[in-house]
Formats: sequence, structure tokens, C-alpha cells
Amino acid sequence: MEILFTLALVFSVFIALATTKIAADLILTGAMGVLMISGILTVNEALAGFANPGVITIATLYIVSAGLQETGAIQWLSKYLFGTPKGLKGALLRLAIPSSLLSAFMNNTAIVAMLIPSIQDWSKRIKQPASKLLIPLSYSAILGGTCTLIGTSTNLIVDGLLQEQLNIHLNIFSLLWIGLPITIIGGGLLILFSEILLPNRKSSLEKLDNVRQYGVEMLIRDKSDLIGKSIEQAGLRALQHGYLFEIRRDNILLSAVGSETQLYAGDTLVFIGSPECARELQKIHGLKPAEGGADTLEIDHNQRCLVEAVIGPDFIGLGLTIKEARFRSRFQAAVLSVSRKGHRINSKIGNIKIQIGDTLLLETSEGFVDQYRSRRDFLLVSAINNSTPPNFKKAPIALALLLCLILFSATGIISILEAAMLCAAAMIITRCITATKARRSINLNVITVIATSFSLGVAMTKTGAAQLIAENIVSLTPYTPWLTLALIYFITTIFTELITNNAAAVLMFPISIATAQQLNTDPLPFVITIMIAASASFITPIGYQTNLMIMGPGGYKTLDFIKAGLPISLAIGVTSVILIPFIWPF
Repeated sequence: MEILFTLALVFSVFIALATTKIAADLILTGAMGVLMISGILTVNEALAGFANPGVITIATLYIVSAGLQETGAIQWLSKYLFGTPKGLKGALLRLAIPSSLLSAFMNNTAIVAMLIPSIQDWSKRIKQPASKLLIPLSYSAILGGTCTLIGTSTNLIVDGLLQEQLNIHLNIFSLLWIGLPITIIGGGLLILFSEILLPNRKSSLEKLDNVRQYGVEMLIRDKSDLIGKSIEQAGLRALQHGYLFEIRRDNILLSAVGSETQLYAGDTLVFIGSPECARELQKIHGLKPAEGGADTLEIDHNQRCLVEAVIGPDFIGLGLTIKEARFRSRFQAAVLSVSRKGHRINSKIGNIKIQIGDTLLLETSEGFVDQYRSRRDFLLVSAINNSTPPNFKKAPIALALLLCLILFSATGIISILEAAMLCAAAMIITRCITATKARRSINLNVITVIATSFSLGVAMTKTGAAQLIAENIVSLTPYTPWLTLALIYFITTIFTELITNNAAAVLMFPISIATAQQLNTDPLPFVITIMIAASASFITPIGYQTNLMIMGPGGYKTLDFIKAGLPISLAIGVTSVILIPFIWPF
């Protein structure tokens, strides 16, 4: 009876995850509650996932990834790695190698999030559609994550289960022997058949004339890396959210500047675009707001953010200029630009007279929104997401800490969890990331999904449901363990494409162990198989978060993932099933 109840619950969870819009953490938490209330699991058994080493490691690595993001380390590296290739195949090669390498040692979701803007900018510079580059970005990050134990959360989860149930500890590079071949094969196929597999789509981003328009003035810093470069080389010609309108150089105004125009120290660059344009400009090393107001703020550079504030009827400086209203000293906020009725005001910031309904783009502290949201000075106050400027000075420190994590884990001096904890602590101590941002960086929804899904795996083992499924799998493939391995891979892939990679891995783990027991073979080849299959999600956008992330920026349809992902998925599946038993014998 308990077997049937558990299988019915697992099936219900599977259907709910695949067909409804209910959050995955709510579905799985509800399932965990049902298992406790029904008496199938004790409280300790149901909550064991929250103490699993793999889950804690994932939570800790979120902080490490956030530290790399806050310091702009990835943008810093990508600027030197992408270059200016000729042709699509050259561009894909330049893209695949660094993104695969980086995702082997970082959370691949963070890698894709940080590289999307860079890829969009780069695509315009090399005159290739972004849709030809963003699917390869996601696929390369997925493949690169299979090369190491810390490359993807799935690997860490399964490793945690191996430690708990079989006392098997994998090394950080244990998966390299299978991860590297499938990365080369998957990436190679994508590059060779890029013209056939990759779509040519237009981004779904809104046009600039449909959003609030600002004029943002930025100054070329002394000793900036941009000095002597052309506008195109500096990456200022193909901004995602705005465009370079003119350059003021001493008393000369340069309008309609060409891509080859060189930049000099002290140049004032005038950009026109949406609020996110200012966020883009902040991430370019060597620029600063031209008005200089932001430099006088008593706020650390890496604790600032961009805020939009709409002037209300009770604003104390109505009818006065921004300078006369002493805006900067009164609110500890520098005005970067002013928009009136959706259009920028083309005037020196300090001389603009403030009117009701004006929308101000501000650089200020992260607490500004909470402080002034309920005040009558402003009708509306809202922060622009991810607008804190990177602290580029800390980028070498963040990269050095990541290297230490890799070395400590690889040599076995300490465990991966201990290395991750030390690295995360060092990120906070060295101010690569603040303690507040470190706490915010941990995605509790993902951690909850992973930890609660463990209860389903435990229930399947405890009730014998996993054993029953394993017996049926073995009966379908009676001739050789190789066929059984192929079936395990196929089932895991289907689960991954329809629900999530982490849930698929946790559900398939007890089935793989029971299958190995039925065949009287080593369980490791079956466990490694579900590790790879649960990560190899290429056919649907919902199977892996990085696929979802690129849908909007790439303007993709679901059919695009099926067309590009199906041959890659088949090639990797065949390669994995052939190679895994040679590396980890039955």
C-alpha cells in the first residue's frame, strides 16, 4: 500500500511540475508534508535534505559566484577572451571555450546571467545575430558544468547522496573523464552545423522610443583603459539599452560620431537611452558620471545603485533648479539625468528646474528606496535591478580566491564543502562582497526545491518503490547492463526536460542504486549516468534555467531549442552510454 501511495505522490508531483505554474518549491514542500503526515517518513528523514553536504555546498557557492559578479571578474575576463573573430564559426569557438571553462568552476546560471549583456554587445560588434550566440552560450555552460563536481548543482547533490548512502567521495575532477569528451563533441557539433542548427531571430527587447528616455553624461577617467581606443573598440557603439549621441571635447562638440573616432582623457560622452543604459555604462571600466556629483557622495562605490524617483507635489524644491534645491546634499543622491513626459531634458543637470512628475535617474545608496518610498517628496521610488557598479579593483582577489578553492578541492587537502566555505568567508572578509549581499545571493527557492525533493527519494527507497521500478527496468533490458544503462539515461533525460534537473537527479538516484543491486554490479556507472543525463538538458527551455534565461534576449521559440538541442542531446547520450562503463566498469 505504501509503495502505491508513494508512486502516486511522485507521479502527482511530476505532473504538477510539468504542467502547472505553481512554484516548484511549494509543490515539493507540500509533497514532503504529505510524506510526514502519512507516516511514511519521520520528521528527521523528511528534513534530511537540508543537512545534505551537497545542498550546503550549493548554498555556499552562491556566495562565491556573487563575489565574482560583484567584482566584475567575469566581464573583466570576457573582454579579453572574446576578441574580434571573423565569421560565425570563429565566434562560436571564441565563445564556447571560455564559457565552458568558467562554468566548470562556477555556477553556470551566474555565468550565463553575467555574459548575456556582453554577448549582446559583442554580437553587434562582430555583426552576428545574438540568437546565433546565446543558445551556444547556454549549451556551453551546461556542458562545461559536467566537467567538475562543482560545475553544476546536480553533481553536488548526487555526490552528497553518494556520501550519505554509499560512503563514496568523488574528487572535484572525477567527472572530467566523461565531461571533457561530451563537451568537445557537443560543442564541436554546434560549431560545425551552426548554420543549420541555430536560428536567426530578433530580440524581444522593447525599442528605445517606447520607454522612458534619459540623457546620461559620462566622463573618460584619467588613465582609463579606454583612452586611445576607438568607440567601437571600447564597446560603446553597440549598447543594448542606448546609444552614443555626441562627444564634448574641451569646447568642441562632436555630433554623429563615427565608430572609428578615438577617445581621449576628459571627453564627455552623452548617451541617450532607457534607465538600463546607465546600468550598462556603470559596468564599463574607465567611465564615471560627468557631473561629478556621484564622486562626492559619502557612499562606497560598490554599495551604490541606480534609482528612478518621480517628483511629487510636496517636494521641497519645486520650481528650483537641482543645484538650488541642494538635491545631492539633502538626499545623498546624485542626479544623473532627468526625464519629463518620457523624454530627456537636454540641459546641464544642475540648471534643470524641478517640476511635478519629473522622473530623476539617481545614483545613491541601496537604502534610498526604503527610506523615501513612503515620503511625500516622491510619488514613486524604484531601484533598477543589478545596477550596483562592479568593484573592478577586487576582481583579481576574487579570481585568486576561486583558484584557491579549486586547488584545495583538487588536492584533497580539505573537502569541497570546506573549501567553498573558506572561499565564501574570504570573499566577505576581503570585501569582494558585503555580508548583506552574500545573504541575498543565496537562492532559497532553489535550495528548498533541492532539499525537499530528497524526501521523495528517501520515500521511494524506504517503501520499496525504487526497487519495484528497478526490477521493471531490468526486465525490459535482460541482455546486458549496457542496455539498462541506456534506459536509465533516457528516463533521466525525459525527467530533466519536463521538470527540473535537480528533481530528476534526486528521483532517479534511488532507482539507479536499486538497478545496480538487481544486476549485482557496481552502482557508480549508473550514478554517473544520471549525473550527466540530469545536466544534459538541451531540448526544452524549461529543463534548465540557463535555457529559460536566454529565451527573451535571443527572441527564441520552443521549436528553436528542439531543432538545436535534439541532435546535441542524442550525440551526448550515445557518447555517455558508450564511455561511462569503460571509465567506471560494471
